[in-house]
Amino acid sequence: MTDTGSLEAVSPDESPVAGQDARGRRERPERSVVIAGLIGGLLGGSALGVLWWQLAPRATVAIRPDGARTQGFQPEEFLAADVSFAALALVAGVILTVALATMRRQHLLGVLLAGLIASAIGTLAMWQVGTRLGSVDIEGLVATTSEEVVVDGPLEVTMPGVFLVWAVASASVVVVLAVGDWIAARAKRGTPVE
Repeated sequence: MTDTGSLEAVSPDESPVAGQDARGRRERPERSVVIAGLIGGLLGGSALGVLWWQLAPRATVAIRPDGARTQGFQPEEFLAADVSFAALALVAGVILTVALATMRRQHLLGVLLAGLIASAIGTLAMWQVGTRLGSVDIEGLVATTSEEVVVDGPLEVTMPGVFLVWAVASASVVVVLAVGDWIAARAKRGTPVE
């Protein structure tokens, strides 16, 4: 005599699959990594904008009643502002993408998407906050001054390529993690890596 009461058939809808709940829907963590990327990019970019404003050197501008001009030839000041923006974006891209990968390591494509979204929002926030805090009303100063005054010029990005640094850093972290996972999987199966 068989005990059929203890053996219940499990329907395909009730069988849990990795990455899915009992109804076959995707788990929320896939969506949560994208939301974490959005929030991390916005908050991180805003904070880095303040830091960029504090750290970046600025070219000095001579204000006269007849106009304003950069005081001498100062390419190193413009370059330093761009380099500091790029360095902060690089660090942010690496740290935030590693944090996102820690949340959802088994789905690196979702991590890449979240990292790229975070890079777009974070770079825009960083640039907006930094340039607004570092803005100078040159025209207003020219209109109100009666003698020559030297002030720090507005904080700005002169090389547009630095806007891509955060995205490149995020993508690079995901590529390194994917290659590491691939090498670990091949080593586990005993297949030599060529």
